[in-house]
Amino acid sequence: MDNVPGQDASLRPVIYFDGASSRRRAVTLGFADQLDISEDGAGIAAWPYADIRRADSPQGTLRLTCLTAPVLARLEIRDVSVAAELTSRCARLDENVPGRGVAKIVGWSLAAAVSIVAVVLFGVPLAADRLTPLVPQALERRLGEASDGQIKAIFGQKVCSNPAGQRAFAKLVNTLRQSAGLDTSVQSAVLLSYIPNAFALPGGKVYLFSPLLAKAENADEIAGVLAHELGHLQHRDNMRELIYNGGTSFLIGLLFGDITGSGAVIFASRSLVTASYSREAEQNADRFAIETMHKLGRSPKPMGELLFRITGKQGDHSLSILANHPLTEDRLARMSQEDRPPSGPPLLTPEEWTSLKAICG
Repeated sequence: MDNVPGQDASLRPVIYFDGASSRRRAVTLGFADQLDISEDGAGIAAWPYADIRRADSPQGTLRLTCLTAPVLARLEIRDVSVAAELTSRCARLDENVPGRGVAKIVGWSLAAAVSIVAVVLFGVPLAADRLTPLVPQALERRLGEASDGQIKAIFGQKVCSNPAGQRAFAKLVNTLRQSAGLDTSVQSAVLLSYIPNAFALPGGKVYLFSPLLAKAENADEIAGVLAHELGHLQHRDNMRELIYNGGTSFLIGLLFGDITGSGAVIFASRSLVTASYSREAEQNADRFAIETMHKLGRSPKPMGELLFRITGKQGDHSLSILANHPLTEDRLARMSQEDRPPSGPPLLTPEEWTSLKAICG
């Protein structure tokens, strides 16, 4: 072996673990073109200096590993002169020492986090806008059907079925649907519930909750609310929010280590249950309702009056029709500006309105 000054030190015993067993082996080191490891005069391993790395070790001990050796192979050196001789030959000894390169890791982590946030704020909404028109209607209907049972389980299983009330409700929905130019696939029902709410599901289902109907004073108030929900169907807002919420939660899951994507599933399911739309989507649905009511020669103002009656100026937004919507007073002001004297026939006769009010019995 081509030993250098310090040869005597190199011959002092060093502890070696071969990575295949837990046996401690007393070895000697030879410093040639690579680190030669010998036991009882016989060479048992050779480690290239460029592949040797420092490992965690107690004070007074130099513990080493080798990238090209078995994963669990270790050298433990307690002799200071041998340790000094070896470390002088290992130029890359500390490349993977804990604490080294932390600033670089932190920097890249922050860059990744900023990138994810930027994608959530700008990329996902753009993707949702582009992808929504590409989703087949059949798939959207299946999503609506899948969430239908969950909706009824949470908000009320019973569909109000008074025959005269159903006829009046169907007349009102069909009148709005035809005026808005929607096809006949729209399905609607009044649910017996405890929450004044109304919302649309993907694929063409619209639900009106009985407390909202109970607080209404005329057919135009309910018509405006239904027209608003038809606006969400027309714009496919629920599908868009489903894509947005699912994509957002998946990226946030990646940021916080949820690589299974379970958070995305939960977040996407929530969007179906709560029908939480963006402020822009709500304003567009209000505009759709205003235009629909104008086409029928009716005023959109009663809708704003109904919403304001339910919540007042401040309002309880929890689980109501106003959750995630523009402020009630702002909506009432907007619809009051669009108020016009009626130029079309009443949407329901007094008898039909009475029947609709009694649809839940």
